[in-house]
Amino acid sequence: MRNSTAGLPERAVLLRILGIDPGSHSTGYGLVEETGGRLRGIESGAIRPGRQKEFLLRLSEIHEAFSALILRVRPDEVAVENPFLSRNFRSALQLGQARAAALLPAVKAGIPVFEYAPRLVKAAVVGYGQAEKEQVARMVMLLLGLPDPPSPLDAADALAVAICHANRSAGQRRQQKATA
Repeated sequence: MRNSTAGLPERAVLLRILGIDPGSHSTGYGLVEETGGRLRGIESGAIRPGRQKEFLLRLSEIHEAFSALILRVRPDEVAVENPFLSRNFRSALQLGQARAAALLPAVKAGIPVFEYAPRLVKAAVVGYGQAEKEQVARMVMLLLGLPDPPSPLDAADALAVAICHANRSAGQRRQQKATA
């Protein structure tokens, strides 16, 4: 993901947010920067341990990948999508464990973690809490000024979580300034 900044004046980056869309087969991530009230997509992708691997080995791979990612991109804050209610107990349990494996490196590094419900993320990005993944990806592309929708869809979802957090935290900062 590249955004050209040639010819633009340098502005201090206000906030680097790492968004995470957890999953045991594919955990999406997306890094955005907020600079001068604008959001810019920096990097996105997905950690995809092999489906053939034992579950605990997949968790280990997710944890190691996020440990390295946190060290490399140095986010100020992390935003994660809360798991939705699942009828399948085993799937819900595995999702929670994958989520923990991805978040633990941020927690150990002392990075604040913020959680958002999937409907809130979709509503913040698309305007509709039951939007399809493809709609979310298209809006992320438009909001970040990307040439194409982020791929895979898990990465688009992670960028959406980061966008949701950026918008909510900017509103809170404005509110704090107004009451100060």
